[in-house]
Amino acid sequence: MADVRIGITGSAGRMGITLAREVAATNGCVLSGTSELKDHPSIGLDPGQLAGIGTTGLAIKGDAREIFQTADAVLDFTLPGATIAHAELAAEHQTALVIGTTGLGGAQSEALANAAKTTVIVHAANMSVGVNLLLSLAKRVAAILDEDYDIEIVEMHHRHKVDAPSGTALALGRAVADGRAIDLDSAARRGRDGITGARERGTIGFAALRGGDVVGDHSVVFAADGERIELTHKASSRQVFSRGAVRAARWAHGKPPGLYSMIDVLGLND
Repeated sequence: MADVRIGITGSAGRMGITLAREVAATNGCVLSGTSELKDHPSIGLDPGQLAGIGTTGLAIKGDAREIFQTADAVLDFTLPGATIAHAELAAEHQTALVIGTTGLGGAQSEALANAAKTTVIVHAANMSVGVNLLLSLAKRVAAILDEDYDIEIVEMHHRHKVDAPSGTALALGRAVADGRAIDLDSAARRGRDGITGARERGTIGFAALRGGDVVGDHSVVFAADGERIELTHKASSRQVFSRGAVRAARWAHGKPPGLYSMIDVLGLND
C-alpha cells in the first residue's frame, strides 16, 4: 500500500514542527509539503531542517494551495481565519483536512460543514487520544449523575495561549451537557467575580488558569455532598496532539466526504 502523503500548514510554528517530526516517525506516512504565511522568514527553508529530522528535499511554501495539490491529507493547527481558507482549498482539491485549530466561531464552523460536503474534514478541539477518551467518559458520567452533583471544568495552559476557556474545556462542557440532555449555552457559567451568590443548581462552571509552559491540563469535577469525582487528563508534550492528528490523517484517507471528529476516528461513538 502506498504511503499516505501528508501536508502541514503553519509548519514553522511549535505545533507544525512537532507534526513534521511525527509524520517522519510514522510508518506508512510521508511528508509531501508544508506552508507558512507568505512573508514568514521560513519561506524557502527545508521543513526537515527546522524539525531536526534531516533534509526532506522540500521547501516551505508561501502559498498553501501548492500543498493541497499534492497531499492526501493536510494537518492544520493554525488560526481560525487561515483554517477556513485552508478548508476551502481542501474542498477544491478534495484533500482530507485534519483540523486542530481552536476558537472557531459559528460562521466559521458553518464554513467547515460546507467544505465537508465535498471532502473529508476531521475537526477536534483536542487531537489527543487520552482527551477524547476523557470526553467520552465525562459524557457517560454526566448521564448517570443527577443535578445533586455540581459540574466544574478546570483547565490550565501556558502563558501564551490567547483563548479562554480552551477549546477542549468547551468540548468537555458540551460532552457533559449532552450527557444531561441540557443546553450548554444556558447552563455555562464562564467566570465568577465578587459577590456571586450561591451556586445555581444544574449549571456547568468553567475556570481557566494560565501560566508557565503548561501544555494542557483538563479536569471535570462532579461534586456532591460527601463525595467528589474527578476525571483528569494532563498533557506533558505536544506529541500527544501530533500523534492523534497523524492517526486521524491515516484514518481519513479514502473516507467519504463528511465532517468527522476524533470520536469517529477512535470509534467511540455511542
